[in-house]
Amino acid sequence: MRALVTGGGGFLGKRIVELLLAEGHEVRFLARNRYPEVEALGARAWAADLRQASALEDAVRGVEVVFHVAGKAGFWGSRAEYFSINADGTANLLEAARAAGVKRFVYTSTPSVIGYGADACGLSEAPYPAEHLSFYPESKAAAERMVLAANGPDLVTVSLRPHLIFGPGDPHLLPNVVHAAKVGRMAIIGDGANTVDLTYVDNAAWAHLDAERALAGGAPCAGRAYFISNGEPVRLWDWLNQLLPRVGAGTISRRLSLKAATRIGAVMEWMWRTLPLRGEPRMTRFLASAFARSHWYDMGPAARDLGYRARVPMAEATDRTVAWFLQQGGGRGEGRSR
Repeated sequence: MRALVTGGGGFLGKRIVELLLAEGHEVRFLARNRYPEVEALGARAWAADLRQASALEDAVRGVEVVFHVAGKAGFWGSRAEYFSINADGTANLLEAARAAGVKRFVYTSTPSVIGYGADACGLSEAPYPAEHLSFYPESKAAAERMVLAANGPDLVTVSLRPHLIFGPGDPHLLPNVVHAAKVGRMAIIGDGANTVDLTYVDNAAWAHLDAERALAGGAPCAGRAYFISNGEPVRLWDWLNQLLPRVGAGTISRRLSLKAATRIGAVMEWMWRTLPLRGEPRMTRFLASAFARSHWYDMGPAARDLGYRARVPMAEATDRTVAWFLQQGGGRGEGRSR
């Protein structure tokens, strides 16, 4: 099989490339920057920007399946940039794939496309909200709609929604939490009893290969979206407070109600959009809801239609992540999440 992985130099994309190569597939990956370590694995690099439609034509020529992992993540930035990369970039890639005769298209979405405005407990599907609290999920929802609408007899598509990906190589999620805990900037948002799903990076990557095989076999997953996680929901703040001392950080005890965090987030959003302030606000309405609400999902549909299963359970995934984190010296990444 000949596959293209967009974002193949990133956290999840690189792991998908590795798994595909291990199975003997011919892999090329698309990225804006050079990733010699991925090229050294045997994947062919393709430099292109999703926003430049003409640059994608050669990248998809001769490819049987596209794994579209690339995108602008995070919780802060301009709407124009989020939509140009996540929505317009996806539209460009879909058009190039159709023109090149690509058969299968696996899209990496996010559970945040259905919003964090209320607790989500055991959901298998849900409608898109009328309004999003961040341009990231808004733009990803727009892209997901395009991908699912593009499904047809010539190009079959599926969307995966892996939740809170973590593991060795994580440049974003846990490094930022650990750093914030070490410098005393982390607080428990809400009552601290919220339950969430997490996804070990290997499991998220395997889900993509499972989805491609399901599409190739004509399974009912075509044109549908699936939540992906480890399938072992944890109490978020308990899990963090058990993990943090293992990586040299103190536990989190300071508390902030969801109502207060939401108000602070709204003020900070106004300040960052009105004043010439640099960086990202420490709190937004989106972050407040994401940290305080319960959000875990039913893995039944993914198991039934994709053949998905979590290969690495939470306990082992946590141990592997701690070991890697300690080897890296607990460096800090940039704030990003799915």
